[in-house]
Formats: sequence, C-alpha cells, structure tokens
Amino acid sequence: MADRTHGEARPARQGHVPVDSSSTLLRRVQTHAPNSTQVVGFLTLAVSGAVLLLLTGLALTGAVVVLILLAPLLLLTSPIWVPVAIALFVLAAAVISACCFVVASVAGGTWMYRYITGRNPVGADRVDYARSRIADTASHVKDYAREYGGYLHSRAKDAAPGA
Repeated sequence: MADRTHGEARPARQGHVPVDSSSTLLRRVQTHAPNSTQVVGFLTLAVSGAVLLLLTGLALTGAVVVLILLAPLLLLTSPIWVPVAIALFVLAAAVISACCFVVASVAGGTWMYRYITGRNPVGADRVDYARSRIADTASHVKDYAREYGGYLHSRAKDAAPGA
C-alpha cells in the first residue's frame, strides 16, 4: 500500500529491497530487546515484590485476628491500661523535655565559653552588633535626657511655683 500513490506503481529505486512490515517490527524489537542482566533484575524485582506483598497480607491478617481475639480482654482491663498509658505518656514527655533542655543548656554554655574566650563562635558578630546598637541607643537616650531634663524640670517649677 505504501508502494502505490494514487493507484500507480512507483518505480523501484536502485539498491532498494522492499521490506514487509513484520520484519521491520521484528528488527525494532530486536534493537530494543533487554539484555540478560536487565531480565534477571526485573525477575528479581517481581519475585521480591510478590513475596513482600504476600508477607504484608499475612501480617495484616494476623493483626486483625489478634485484635479480634484480644479485644474483649482489652476492653475489660481498660480501666487499668488507660491511666497507665497516660502516666507513661507524661513520663516520656518529661524525660524528652529534660533531655532537650540539657542539650540546649550545654550548647548555650559552649557558645558562651567560646564567645568569652574570643574564639568567635557562629553568630558572635550579630551579638557584637546588637551590643553596640544597645550602647549607642543608651548613649543617645542619656544625651537626650541631659538636654531636655532641665527643660522639663523648669516647666515643672512654672506649673507649681511653690515647689
């Protein structure tokens, strides 16, 4: 069908051998065929995936069966388990919080030691900048108070001449 255009036969080109579509398809498949390593890898993936899927199903089924069998016992003893669970949760939260506070304290103490000894820890430049800004602001406030402090004192005497 590809050899005919509007019902006319096309002349064959020199050195051109007509090829049917099945051999072209076979040639394409052969050029994209996986090698043995890829086939073994795919089979390994398929088998391990099937085994893991089977084990997941068995574990889920076992968990449901155990839950069904132990639910009455769990329900009858829940007045004991609920306070115990709450106490364990509070205890675990306290221990984790205490550990976090200790780690934060050690990190802060280490940073302060390095800062005081002049080893320039991370963020020391920001602390120095903030300290200089605070000192500058305090100096400006002191100057402002000296400049306008007398003005306010004299205004207070004007408001209350006997004071």
